[in-house]
Amino acid sequence: MSNEARWTPEPGAVLMFTTVWCGYCMRLKSQMMRANIAFTEVDIEHDPDAAHFVENHNGGNQTVPTVVFPDGSTMTNPPFKELTAKLEALA
Repeated sequence: MSNEARWTPEPGAVLMFTTVWCGYCMRLKSQMMRANIAFTEVDIEHDPDAAHFVENHNGGNQTVPTVVFPDGSTMTNPPFKELTAKLEALA
């Protein structure tokens, strides 16, 4: 399985790259939990492949949260409204 395929979530869910100290990650995770949005969290500090993926999608930076959608597109530190709009568009 390629790394790109490894980082593709199921329909209706998202994959969120995070770190434990990221306040933006905690806020987005809390918003998704309240809205019952399925997500998988990957800490880039514990997974070098995840860190590399994030760098590739953020101009060489390890910027989190980076969210991956079922269509393979990504958003970096998305406002919750943009995240939900994207999921609705994919539904």
